[in-house]
Order: sequence, then structure tokens, then C-alpha cells
Amino acid sequence: MFNEKQIQVLSYDLDPSRIKTREKGNVSLSYLEGHDIIDTSNKVFGYGNWGYSVSELTHVSQETNQNNNVVICYKAVVSLTIYDQHHAKHISREDVGFGTGTAKALADAHEGGAKEAVTDALKRCFRTLGSQFGNSLYSGRIRSNGNQPPGQMEQPQQNPSNPPKQPHNNAAPQDYASLYNLGLSVVTQGSNLIVIGEDLFNKKDSIKSFGFRWDGKSKQWYKPIEWQAA
Repeated sequence: MFNEKQIQVLSYDLDPSRIKTREKGNVSLSYLEGHDIIDTSNKVFGYGNWGYSVSELTHVSQETNQNNNVVICYKAVVSLTIYDQHHAKHISREDVGFGTGTAKALADAHEGGAKEAVTDALKRCFRTLGSQFGNSLYSGRIRSNGNQPPGQMEQPQQNPSNPPKQPHNNAAPQDYASLYNLGLSVVTQGSNLIVIGEDLFNKKDSIKSFGFRWDGKSKQWYKPIEWQAA
């Protein structure tokens, strides 16, 4: 269903910089924003390779709070479908979400509650795909440093020769999630780590910040694996 690169990206731990927090009562809640989930799904699966439908949207309750604002709660049931690149195979997920709209105007409260319920249900559908979609937020498995994905892609290209001395700005494997946010991936090729993706030149500053060096012979950004273990 998923190709090697998609499996690799889904294996990354969640980048802590994507996590937002909000207070609810006396509890601090961590979450991913709806637009972040959509951007991530477009990057991982591709535009047009996924979609969702709202199978139920129910007005649950309505009240007025102490500030004389209208408070309306909605329940939504959303179905998510993800296709492979050829649309020959697909997987489906369905989940429920709740949303609360608070506003002076009745219509605004309805709008806010309905939108929040749909977004909540969609995020709960995506969480079944792992940490990149916030599943680790539910289990408390968030770490500032994650693990490099176990699935590695190898490409038949020549290894860089005569590497320079080890730089001082080594990066831990888990930090590569920020390169993924630029549309790049870090893969194993022989004894080196290689950066692959589009528009590498314009992203060179970010790549260099992780200790990767440019090899003119093979036209690759590389770093020996032994540097990573240091």
C-alpha cells in the first residue's frame, strides 16, 4: 500500500516543534493543528491521493455561559480514505470528533462548533497512522529526541570518496524530521547518510547545519554514518 519512502517518513518520531498546547481547566493539553495534519498528509501521500467525507454532523447541546456567550457542541463522524500512487489500492478509517463553538452570535457559535467537530474527527482518523499524525500525543510517548526510521532506502549511486574531517555540528538522527518538513529525506547508502529530495541547492543551508557535506563527484549531500554515532 505505502511505498518505502512513505513508510520511512511515517516511522519518524513527531517533531516537537509541531506540537501546540492549550489549557483546559487546570490541564495542559498537547495537540496538532488541523492545517498541520493536512499539510503533512499532502507531503506524505501526495495531493489528490487522500480525501475525507462527513457522514454525520449532529448538534448535541446549546447553553449560555456566564459571559452571556452562546455555547454550542457538535458531534461529527468522518471517514478518511488514502490511496496509493496509482489509486489501485486504498485504506479507510472512520472516527468521531466533538467541537464546541462559543460566540455572542448564534450563527457564529454553530459555525465554530461544527468546524471544530469535523477537524477533531479527521485528526482522530489520521492518528491511526502513527506519530507523524499525533498518535504519540495520546500515549505520552513524546520525546524531544526521536529515533531514525528503521526503513532505509538505498540508491545505486557512487559513494563519496575522501571525506573531510568530522565537523563539530553533528546532528542526532531524530533531528532529521525538520529536514522532512522541507520535503527532504535522509537515507542510508553504504557507509553514508544521504540527503535526497527536490530543490536541494536552495535548501543547502539547512542541510549543512546538520553536518552534511557536498560531494561534487557523486552530486550528493552526504555524511558518514560513523559521524552520526559519535
